[in-house]
Amino acid sequence: MIGGGKDKTRGGGGPVPVRPERLRGPVEFVGRAAELAQLRRLVEAPPCLILLEGEPGIGKSRLVAELLAKLPGQHLVGECDDVPEPFPLGVLLDAIRGSADRLDALSPVAGALAPLLPELADALPDAPPPLTDPAAERHRLLRAVAAVLAALGPATLLLEDLHWADPATCEFLGYLSTHPVDGLAVVLTARTPTPGGSTPIHDALARTPPWSVTRVALNPLDADDVRRLAARTLRLDDPPQQLTATLLDRTAGIPFVVEEVLRTLAERGGDPLADDSVPFVLRDVLLWRLRPLDEATREVLGAAAVLGLAPDQRILASALSLDRVAVGAAMTVAHRAGLLHDAGDGLRFRHDLARQVVYDLVPRESREWLHLRIARVLEQELPRPVAQLAHHYRRAGSGADFVRNAEAAADLATERGDDATAASFLLQTMDVAELPRPVRVRLAAKLGRSAIDGLSQAEAIPVLERLLADRRLPPGARGELGLVLGRMLRQQGEALRGYTEIERAVPYLRAPRRKAPALAVLAAPDTVVGRHIDDHLARCAEAESAAAASGDPGAHLAVRIARASLLLELGDLTAWTIISELRASAELADRPREHARACLNWAQGALHAGHPEQAETLLAAGRALVDETGYERLTALVEATELSLDRAAGRLDGLADRLTRLVASTERMPVTLLDARAELATVLARTAATATSAGDSEGGDQMELAERTLREVVADARRVGAIWPLVQALSALARLTLDGRPDEAVRHATDALTLVRGKGILAWAAEAVLVLAEAAATAGDPARAAAAVTELEVGIAGRDAPLALATLRRCRELVPS
Repeated sequence: MIGGGKDKTRGGGGPVPVRPERLRGPVEFVGRAAELAQLRRLVEAPPCLILLEGEPGIGKSRLVAELLAKLPGQHLVGECDDVPEPFPLGVLLDAIRGSADRLDALSPVAGALAPLLPELADALPDAPPPLTDPAAERHRLLRAVAAVLAALGPATLLLEDLHWADPATCEFLGYLSTHPVDGLAVVLTARTPTPGGSTPIHDALARTPPWSVTRVALNPLDADDVRRLAARTLRLDDPPQQLTATLLDRTAGIPFVVEEVLRTLAERGGDPLADDSVPFVLRDVLLWRLRPLDEATREVLGAAAVLGLAPDQRILASALSLDRVAVGAAMTVAHRAGLLHDAGDGLRFRHDLARQVVYDLVPRESREWLHLRIARVLEQELPRPVAQLAHHYRRAGSGADFVRNAEAAADLATERGDDATAASFLLQTMDVAELPRPVRVRLAAKLGRSAIDGLSQAEAIPVLERLLADRRLPPGARGELGLVLGRMLRQQGEALRGYTEIERAVPYLRAPRRKAPALAVLAAPDTVVGRHIDDHLARCAEAESAAAASGDPGAHLAVRIARASLLLELGDLTAWTIISELRASAELADRPREHARACLNWAQGALHAGHPEQAETLLAAGRALVDETGYERLTALVEATELSLDRAAGRLDGLADRLTRLVASTERMPVTLLDARAELATVLARTAATATSAGDSEGGDQMELAERTLREVVADARRVGAIWPLVQALSALARLTLDGRPDEAVRHATDALTLVRGKGILAWAAEAVLVLAEAAATAGDPARAAAAVTELEVGIAGRDAPLALATLRRCRELVPS
């Protein structure tokens, strides 16, 4: 069952004899003293949240085992599987499900876990009635987990292999980062993402404030650590330098691989540097251990590797048509050969690297047959483990069975409110080449209805683009998928591409309740270049018609929120009437996340117009709603709006540092990031001007940094087509260059004015027009400045735009009418 292979050898060096009897048990723990001390300091002062990360085999599990071994108190441990079931918070529930005897006086909200944890039914409060808002239901579930963890504290919660975590778990840990539980130390382990890639847990933690998570990265062992390991394992007082160098070269200092090689050296004896002695790669180490095994044991071990990291002997026996005794005996032999280890709850592979090596040694045809056999056995389980079935059928090459189970897993995840996991399964089905067109259309429609913003954007966007490129895609599916792709592109900061995709999708959206919110997105004027305000007004009118036709309160609410934002940017006083009515309505109160987002968007619109008092009120309401709902995705928007308000009010003390921290932590809201970078450059320019006038030599450096930042914002905003940060950055750059390079300042101001003309909201160009007026007062073009000032005056006449009106008065002092 498992294929053979030849040893890889290495020549050179004198003999360093090692006798087999010198093997002395587990390889000792070395090289992590600093990391272990850091972890101890952190967990001994809870609450804390620690992410321990590194490449496979780097020693994450070994390090946390050392930590817990000498750590007093309650330990809650959960481990993610590489084939996660569509079951939200699975690893967390595993960590707490055995703690019924320690739960007492729980908050009523903990009852939300009762349907998910029947083992704790007697210890949990009764389940509360379901909520109509899925987002509120999810938030209540997160609060329930936090309540149970609080009741179990003080404790250390260890969650391993979070790179495989389900989206709900990632969301909870993001929530926990800003809502820590007293007495709870949380330690997470995860693999470092591949270059340019990410994982859901890294995405979730990237959205949290940088101070809320302590990241501890494990690096490969250095030469001294490898030498100490060799000395202790092989009982060599002074291992030769060439041995250390060879080990380091062939293992890259990855502890698990180093340990396996050293174990083999200790077991085999002989000269570790002789040509025919030691295989220096993990595959060959395991090949050597496999060599003495009989065929029956190899067959069982290969099937175990196909089944998973912790293989179930009962399933193995059924898949191989063997009795349990024979399977147990074979696994015992593999244990004695060092290929499996006893984890306390059964025999398993000591590391996924070892399992993967054994898996790869099974011939491809045999692997596919084993996956199919295992799937047929799992089909008899109740409830059917649909995620595992999808995994095994996919590896077996059985496309129809894979799609059937992946769709079932997606449906199950959707029922549990986990749209991100549902979309993950559905996305995988799109890769099945032989998928019948009607099935592909059905699955594509489900994918379009799933919330995919929790997935890796790099993975999802190309799949959706490929689907939309298929001319045979039916109109309904084209509309749904185009809308989803547009939303995702906007979330990535691709403002114009996202807007354009939604524009293309709208004609294909059949249901008015789907069309109305999409049109409402297109009504927002402050998002993209190349669309005039008349276009946005037309989209808003279409959205209102679609909402009326839908009869859907949610669609109607989305359109009214959009109309208020549009009128606010236009300087129409009707906006404030709509905002007051909406904030007093039950429809918005029953949707706290939509309420929070609306308040923050309106606060930004109020700032754009020049209403700091109203912006302050709306920001406070939005911030309170974000705190109440735990909607971490809006945290960066809250802080960005707060910082913009402080800048507008002239509260500059410490503002540059706060903006710098925000820029460093706003990875998942790129447009907000552009705004924050523009704000940062503006503040730096202000403080630099003050410093320069005071004779401070640092003023020049700050001015240079401000200009460089603004130029970067201009370039990035042009690339993605984001108009608001582009206009603001160009206007600020014009202001910054006015004194020393007036011609350049005029060029930047003119660029900003041209963009605003294309949008049709002249109030946005007030600062740029003021720069033109100031330039004309010295050595500029008076005629052009006068025309721009008149254009501004006409454009804001009768508008509720106090900031632009104040700027216009300054312009008229310089360029009289």
